[in-house]
Amino acid sequence: MSKRIDVSDLDIYYGDFKAVQGVTMAIEPRSVTALIGPSGCGKSTFLRTLNRMHEVIPGARVEGKAVMDGVDIYGKDVDPVEVRRQIGMVFQRPNPFPTMSIRENVLAGVKLNNRRMPKPMAEELVESSLRGANLWNEVKDRLDKPGSGLSGGQQQRLCIARAIAVSPQVLLMDEPCSALDPISTLAIEDLIHQLKEDFTIVIVTHNMQQASRVSDRTGFFNLEATGQPGQLVEMDDTTTMFSSPSKKATEDYISGRFG
Repeated sequence: MSKRIDVSDLDIYYGDFKAVQGVTMAIEPRSVTALIGPSGCGKSTFLRTLNRMHEVIPGARVEGKAVMDGVDIYGKDVDPVEVRRQIGMVFQRPNPFPTMSIRENVLAGVKLNNRRMPKPMAEELVESSLRGANLWNEVKDRLDKPGSGLSGGQQQRLCIARAIAVSPQVLLMDEPCSALDPISTLAIEDLIHQLKEDFTIVIVTHNMQQASRVSDRTGFFNLEATGQPGQLVEMDDTTTMFSSPSKKATEDYISGRFG
């Protein structure tokens, strides 16, 4: 079951510096939410707060609420490791573990969660995760070869397979195509369309066309001036955001008349 996340009045800090201010949004289940906006306005920072990756940075903290199906993921008795299991993350550059085979890469997260499984079950999980990432047919004959030997686009799909192997409910993607060529980008976009049948997906992208192609809803982040906190300017259905946004700043950004 994919999950809904409700964020309310979220402020994000690095030490005394407030990086992001007052974000309130609903992230719908089984849909793709795109976050757009200029560099440095807090999109990736906000994304990392959704699975508590932000707090691994010394001095980083969050105020406000992020609630997933009724549970505040920043609640005192909530285990951040469990949050990260339920809310997976795919990063900007493909990062398969270089010393591990394709098979070991897929199972890496499962092993980190101390889940032991019989070999036939592990093999089944490897196949189903690679199929889920549209990679099985390309790698099924070389599962024992290093993941680092794959092309960039294949490596990114391997990272997606690794993320979905632990059965998360939410997938966060931080510019997952920015290091890829157009054909690999298309493969990842096709995959995102398929994955939203099973997962809630949030994607940060600098590519306006990509946001309009893959997402159901789009949020525009901006900052008033350098040194000021980033904030969510507006959020709406993607078709509305790209055809008739309610704020001039959004229109200027989307149409390229920005800054």
